[in-house]
Amino acid sequence: MTDASSAPTMQLSDKTARQIFEDIRANPARKRFGFGKRVAIVNVDPQKAYTRPDLFPNTAYITDPLQADHINKLSKLARSKGLPVVWTRVCYMENAADAGIWGTRTDTPDSLQNIKAGSVRHEFDDRLEIDPAVDAIYEKKMPSAFFETRLSSFLTWHKIDTVVITGGSTSGCIRATAVDSLSHGYRTIVPIECVADKHESYHFANLTDLLLKYADVVDVQEVYDWLEEYSV
Repeated sequence: MTDASSAPTMQLSDKTARQIFEDIRANPARKRFGFGKRVAIVNVDPQKAYTRPDLFPNTAYITDPLQADHINKLSKLARSKGLPVVWTRVCYMENAADAGIWGTRTDTPDSLQNIKAGSVRHEFDDRLEIDPAVDAIYEKKMPSAFFETRLSSFLTWHKIDTVVITGGSTSGCIRATAVDSLSHGYRTIVPIECVADKHESYHFANLTDLLLKYADVVDVQEVYDWLEEYSV
């Protein structure tokens, strides 16, 4: 019988979430998934409810002020190489009848991104350069970009083996999408400058968990470099 006093316990730390992330990231022995042969850029919910703290201070967030610029640049570069670009946004019926149990936990005005006159929470950020002629645009109801959307079949058709995820929030829809991406068999890449959250604690704690288990968490320059070198 094991002595309870000698049993393994949860590790404790007096470091911040950011410090723990940087320590894990600095480990040169950590094996990476790496890039495969074909990449898709999946931009998760870069909509005004989450990107415009000047309009929606209760729900929006900014981690890197150049996030939108990086998302645009990655998407443009992928398009130029004939690689698919995907955009998702959360939006519900006006009466929120399709919001499910998730929609019962909020009491903020227009928190469900209802598509109705005067509502802008569901709209994509005006800074984004979306090409509706070639980009896939999906509406989703739950955190993961894969859940009840056409994303998986779209990636299969385009012979994608690597998914680069941008958007927000790191602790919510980015994490959910990354876990589903790995579960669907995709190499999963999360560029640090391209994801954001409400608080650095949530942000870095989830980047740490993604890095340890589900994705390669990298500087965005690595993705630029791979796309620049890609050829059919």
